[in-house]
Amino acid sequence: MTEKTTPAKIGIVTVSDRASAGVYKDLGGPAIHEYFTKHLANPWQPVARVVADEIGLVTAALLELADLEKCCLIVTTGGTGPAVRDITPEATEQVCAKMMPGFGELMRATSLKVVPTAILSRQTAGIRGSALIINLPGKPSSISECLDAVMPAVPYCIDLINGPRLELANGLVAFRPRAK
Repeated sequence: MTEKTTPAKIGIVTVSDRASAGVYKDLGGPAIHEYFTKHLANPWQPVARVVADEIGLVTAALLELADLEKCCLIVTTGGTGPAVRDITPEATEQVCAKMMPGFGELMRATSLKVVPTAILSRQTAGIRGSALIINLPGKPSSISECLDAVMPAVPYCIDLINGPRLELANGLVAFRPRAK
């Protein structure tokens, strides 16, 4: 009998007042979906949300995706800048037990090679239970740039928090230390 592989659930959260109100089309969420479709070798199931830049709405979406939907990875787009309504990092910090600042550091360093205003970004990442939450910028062109930088470490991080095994494809290689 062949064992059926359960698709890994991946949360995609667009944080945008205008996209959540229908003022403009959400481009960030679809860009994340396209990225994972291209770069994940194993089956996966997207669980997408679009919420306004309100800390209560963002934390509620993150809690739902981590605790109820059991997503192993939750990727947000938007709300990471210095504007008054940019609150995604604060919402992420509220729901995470452990912060993973290296993700934000690497994404900013990568983006600084392209644009000097990357220093204004407050991307971060953290762990809630068996979910890794990563905040990305809202600009769709920055999404693949930032994910390319951190994805080699994402599968191993998810292994360490007892999530499903993720395998990468199309030029991306997951780094996993050799067993002793």
